[in-house]
Order: sequence, then structure tokens, then C-alpha cells
Amino acid sequence: MKKSFALLLLLVSFVTAFPCTTFLINKNGQLIFGRNYDWITGNGMVYSNQKGLAKTSSKTSEGNTISWVSKYGSVTFNQYGKEFPTGGMNEKGLVVEVMWLEETQYPSSDSRPAIAELQWVQYQLDNCSTVSELIATDKNVRISKGSAPIHFLVADASGNAATIEFINGKMDVHTSNTLPFPVLTNNSYRESLPVTKLTTPVTDNSLLRFSQACNMVQSYATKNTNVPVVDYSFNILDKVAQGDHTKWSIVYDITNKKIYFKTSGHPSIKNFLFSSFDFACSQSSKMAELNQDWTGDIAASFINFSSQKNQKLVEKSFLESAAEIHATKDEATSTWQYPIGIACQK
Repeated sequence: MKKSFALLLLLVSFVTAFPCTTFLINKNGQLIFGRNYDWITGNGMVYSNQKGLAKTSSKTSEGNTISWVSKYGSVTFNQYGKEFPTGGMNEKGLVVEVMWLEETQYPSSDSRPAIAELQWVQYQLDNCSTVSELIATDKNVRISKGSAPIHFLVADASGNAATIEFINGKMDVHTSNTLPFPVLTNNSYRESLPVTKLTTPVTDNSLLRFSQACNMVQSYATKNTNVPVVDYSFNILDKVAQGDHTKWSIVYDITNKKIYFKTSGHPSIKNFLFSSFDFACSQSSKMAELNQDWTGDIAASFINFSSQKNQKLVEKSFLESAAEIHATKDEATSTWQYPIGIACQK
């Protein structure tokens, strides 16, 4: 089935849904967030993002833009250029990650400014330190109606988590008592939760991954085990991986402000600490290509942000996605050039 949507304000066609999986583990107060990113290309970059930057959102097909100054530094995973992440964590420990949800319906046009779905992720990491603050931004900004149909799992350093979905044009949130399992795949949370009570096997791919992840998260949280929580999180991600579609597996250690990841082409686990970055506006953003034959701590391998490398990232990602995404040269150019116009608040 062909589906039409806007990605980074571009008109595109998409025929394979994202079979992504996310979860949060809280083990004796240590908070670990896991994520599989499943897509047709594994091209990508890790970016650090400075605080104190004055930004204005890209213009969408409907609604006004919104301007803000980034309050918090963050580290994000990006395929289609800096400022348009598929997920990441900020220095306060807020994590935001996206997954496909076919039934998503964003709000109709109203007085709120409209922002594209991936830039919405950066907006939240720039402005919010907690899940409750993120939920409250719905009063001030909305995701553009033409954006890709996705939903979100978010978590913060206090152990709060929430699913953020847009159903029938309104934000639908599950958190606290309505979120018994902090897990999300590609069905709405309301549709997914009943499978945890089924005694018969689940055949739907998304619901099967949801059930598997819920079982493993609950088992680790309630039973004694000698497996370190980061290793166990990668075990969950391996269990729900989707073969060649799974391009990145990411584990955020929220408590210790440390990120681990591996890619399909380079399965050794890499890591870096948030303390390795200076998020002051006067300092350059850092970047590192995801697909490198590294292992262990890669903090020293980050380089200063390069507009030229950002351009190559965008162009390569669109080229490798060409079978399912169409973007004109001008559209790709406007995407990679967007960070050039951002500067420190005066």
C-alpha cells in the first residue's frame, strides 16, 4: 500500500512502515531507554546541539512558524540533516524517540504555530527537561498536518515516561497509571496493551514485538539477574530486531548520561558520555558518522560540525532512500542549509 506524507517538509512516498521498537527499564533507580531504528538506509550522523541558539522553525504547508532559544544541549541521531533528528537525549536526561503509527491524525489548522514532525523532536529537546513539560507544549505548538504519521515514547531523569500520540486530531497521552508497560512499537498504545493479557500467540509483527519487549522489561525489573542492564537492553533490541531493516540499536543510560549504540554494518557497541561535550553556544557543535568500525568510547572521534558533511549526509540519505522517497534538489538543499542560519542569541 502506498502512503503519502511530508518528511522534513518534503513531499515523499513511503511504502514500508517503520517497524521500530522502544522501551524504558527502571532497575533500582537506574533508567535505561532502548530503541531500534528500522528503515531502508542506515546512513546517519550523531550530532551534539548547543544551548543558547536562536531558532525559527522551517515553514510548513500550513500554519505559522515558531521561534525559540534552545535552553538545553542535546545529542541526537539524524539521517536527514542537523536539526531534524529521529531521536535523542538532552543534558537534563529527557529522551524523545519516534516510531511509525499509521492511524496518526495531527490537529487541524488552528492558532498555534505548526512544525514538522522531526523538528518537533529537536524543539522538545531544546526546550523541555521533563515529560510533563513536553506534554504541556501542546498548548503552544502543533505538528503540521502534512507531517509523517508517527508517535513517540519519551522519558526523563525522574523515571517518568509517556507515549505521545495524535489520534482523531488530538494529543493522546499514556503516562503514570495508564502506562503499565513503558514500551511502544507500531500500534497505538491503546491497541497494544491488551496483548499483555493474552494467553494465545500473537502473530501481528508490531504486537508481537510489543509483547516480547514488555515481557523482557518486566522480567528484568522484577527478577534477580547478573546481566548488566545495558547488556540486557541490547538483548531486548536483538530479540525484536527486524533483520536487515534494523539499522541502528541505541541504548540511553539516562541516569549516568551515557549513550551506547551499534549499527547493522558495524555491530560492535560504541559509547560516549554527555560530559564529553561542551554545549555552550560559543563552542562548535560536534558530529560523528554512525557507520564506523569503532568500539568502546568514541568521544575523541567527534569532530566540529561541518556544513559540507551535513550536506553529504542529506544527499546520501535521500539517494539511498530514492526507491521510496522523492525529493527535488532544491528541497534537499533547503534541508541541509537550514542550520547555517542559526546563531547564538544576541
